[in-house]
Amino acid sequence: MVSAAEQLAANLNFGALAKAEELKKRIWFTLGALLVYRLGTYIPLPGIDPGAWEQIFRSQAGGILGMFNMFAGGGINRMAIFALNIMPYISASIIIQLMTTVSPTLEALKKEGEAGRKTINQYTRYLTVLLAVFQAYGISIGLESSGTVVSDPGLFFRITTVLTLTGGTMFLMWLGEQITSRGIGNGISLIILAGIVAELPGALVGTLELSRQGAISPALILGLAVMAVAVIAFVVFMERAQRRLLIQYPKRQVGNQMFEGQSSHLPLKLNTSGVIPPIFASSLLLLPATIANFNAGQGGEWLQWLTTQLSHGRPLFMLLYLGLIVFFAFFYTAIVFNPTETADNLKKHGGFIPGIRPGERTAEYIDYVLSRITVIGAIYLGIVCLIPELLISYSGVTTFYFGGTSLLIVVSVTMDTVAQIQGYLLAHQYEGLIKRSKLRGRKR
Repeated sequence: MVSAAEQLAANLNFGALAKAEELKKRIWFTLGALLVYRLGTYIPLPGIDPGAWEQIFRSQAGGILGMFNMFAGGGINRMAIFALNIMPYISASIIIQLMTTVSPTLEALKKEGEAGRKTINQYTRYLTVLLAVFQAYGISIGLESSGTVVSDPGLFFRITTVLTLTGGTMFLMWLGEQITSRGIGNGISLIILAGIVAELPGALVGTLELSRQGAISPALILGLAVMAVAVIAFVVFMERAQRRLLIQYPKRQVGNQMFEGQSSHLPLKLNTSGVIPPIFASSLLLLPATIANFNAGQGGEWLQWLTTQLSHGRPLFMLLYLGLIVFFAFFYTAIVFNPTETADNLKKHGGFIPGIRPGERTAEYIDYVLSRITVIGAIYLGIVCLIPELLISYSGVTTFYFGGTSLLIVVSVTMDTVAQIQGYLLAHQYEGLIKRSKLRGRKR
């Protein structure tokens, strides 16, 4: 028997979207905010020579700067006012999340509900400012040491650079919060998505140019297109995959009424850690290449050897990449999901897993199941992230956009945004049914 919600979901179409005025306003607001963000990525920092910096960036594009430039939508390549993008905020959020597990004060705030969440968000903003100032000052020092990039180096240039880049990050943080509250989807995630998608046409043009020059065959490009569709379908399937634990609630009496026992499910995602493991693993592995490029061959033979072995497509790079992804998948899952806390909450509300004693035994069982599905999730992340490395190794296609972190972010954010749009349309359908039922009641 099809439920009413499933019937409504089956009837959602563009006609329903045209009638949902509130949803259209939210979508237009989101598009306008993302347009403002894209315009900011083309405004260069004051006091620098964009042409000289672009030449320097090309020599560093294979390191960690290339990966961050992808997230910044080309802002680092152009050294724009949004060059830091939203990365300091993400770093601050991860640090606060890690501190919550070791700090009793933050853990108590987390359990206070909405008030505690607001306090933690305020701490995250303060930490974002500190990280942005630190990173902006480092960028100003690096620009001055690069030679011809800065027209008038000195204290004034450093102050203006720090204020501009920090202000750009704070503006993007505010813009992301506005998208979340007044638009559609998660604002921070959509800003990162917009930066990645904006660089996608350039990557496609570069691949087609390689085909025109004869570096790669047209058959390989066709194979890449088919493989891209298959990988996207695989990512969608794995991101939606869950292991559901049956939760049973006993009978309860309220007043003179006896309510039957209910059952529900505790969903455990196969990929609980999200895109954090690939980001951490890539940052660590690309750091030696970045240091070697900035030292311009002055780091010794061992550093040059290590940089060569840790370049994209090398066996050592792929082996360490896979190992770090697996490590961070388990590490971050252990941080964001606490089986003991989940078991205690179930016990407080009278819920239990059939055949498992409530309390400590339930926590051990949840941890047992979570550990095994995390193995599958880590292998899935490793497969998706190693696909572009294998392409670089065997075909010479040096794009970051097929597979890896960028594909995971694009697919995950798109799925979440589409789910929110469907939720708004479903709510609009329910409102229409309620209004029609009231009008029929009046006529009667």
